[in-house]
Amino acid sequence: MQDVFITGIDKGIGKALAQKFLREGFRVMGTYFNAPPILEGDPILLQLDLSSGDSIVTCVQTVQTLGGKIDILFSNAGILADEDETVVVVEKLRKTLEVNLIGTIDLIERLIPFMNTGGHILNVSSTAGSLELAGRGASHFPGHYPAYKISKAALNMYTRTLALRLKDEGLTVSAVHPGWVKTNIGGEEADLTPEQAAEGMFKVATSRPATGGFWFAGEPVPW
Repeated sequence: MQDVFITGIDKGIGKALAQKFLREGFRVMGTYFNAPPILEGDPILLQLDLSSGDSIVTCVQTVQTLGGKIDILFSNAGILADEDETVVVVEKLRKTLEVNLIGTIDLIERLIPFMNTGGHILNVSSTAGSLELAGRGASHFPGHYPAYKISKAALNMYTRTLALRLKDEGLTVSAVHPGWVKTNIGGEEADLTPEQAAEGMFKVATSRPATGGFWFAGEPVPW
């Protein structure tokens, strides 16, 4: 049985993703922020606050006590703190980066030693963080939620640099765009359900593409 570690399985995409992996026979370790979710199956639930270094350390220590190795690591948890903003509000930028970038990187770096050879690290990003699409004027909602966009662009760069660092160690590193999804962040007008998004993300996670790529439903996305 393969092990998958997913952050933010208490709602939305993360919950649908955890449910998909459980149905496919994976052992799922999943984190939640406040209330533990109810899922069909038997996931291992871990409380985690990505804005807290102590919480990250405690979570990783628990993973260590569980034994075994991680085959797929999905950094899914993230926040949108500046939904109504069109300019950078520094307090909201700090809050966003603590979760979407710094805490996410801290957790990944601490979990790398627990990854199996041939494992796959995936960061859930967004085309909102694509410099190429923004340059074409095609980024989501031009002018809105700049802190979120900054965090995802930076996460994309971390993905690429980590892929280069680990390319000779048998690990694949990818960024994944889930699509425009009906969640608290995406809103009810979005194109995809969390379950539909999870299908595409599962495909990327289990296909082991070339390391350092940015993917949506198995297809490359412009950076």
